[in-house]
Amino acid sequence: MQELLAEIRNCKVCEAHLPLDPRPIVAGNKNSKIILVSQAPGRKAHVENKAWDDPSGRKLREWLGVNEEVFYDPDNFAVLPMGFCYPGKGKTGDLPPRKECAPLWHPKVWEEFENVKLILLIGKYAQDQYLGEQAKKNLTENVLHYKEFLPKFFLLPHPSPVNHFWRRKNPWFEEEVVGELQKLVGKILG
Repeated sequence: MQELLAEIRNCKVCEAHLPLDPRPIVAGNKNSKIILVSQAPGRKAHVENKAWDDPSGRKLREWLGVNEEVFYDPDNFAVLPMGFCYPGKGKTGDLPPRKECAPLWHPKVWEEFENVKLILLIGKYAQDQYLGEQAKKNLTENVLHYKEFLPKFFLLPHPSPVNHFWRRKNPWFEEEVVGELQKLVGKILG
């Protein structure tokens, strides 16, 4: 698996479409228990070459109920974004992930995992890709009905500070769903 991850980290398929040089970010190993399928790395992750090392990552770790040591242990968590490189800035946040990455690399990575207990689908792009026709009409409905997708998937909004309006409008998420997520993660990581 490490050879495959090294190959991904050297990918330049969408180089002409990126605002910065390609720097694919992916992490994990064959024993990873919880797979984080998310959007794409942000600018800070690109610069520092480390996923979730920003306010979004702090919020995600809070939701998961884990510290950095547990989070960055590849036996616990793997990072598998829909787009592996920073896509650039848009009007209200980062641009959508590049469409080339997931079809090219995800099937190969999934073949390497041997111990997956849970897949976290973080944000609408990941949910649209992996839920297909089972997806509800929007992210809020997906997250509200997260139990329908268990035990394979757990659905989350993106933990970005940009989404604070969503969290304020949907207090049930942090009041009810986050506690269930923490129990499940605690049970898996035991």
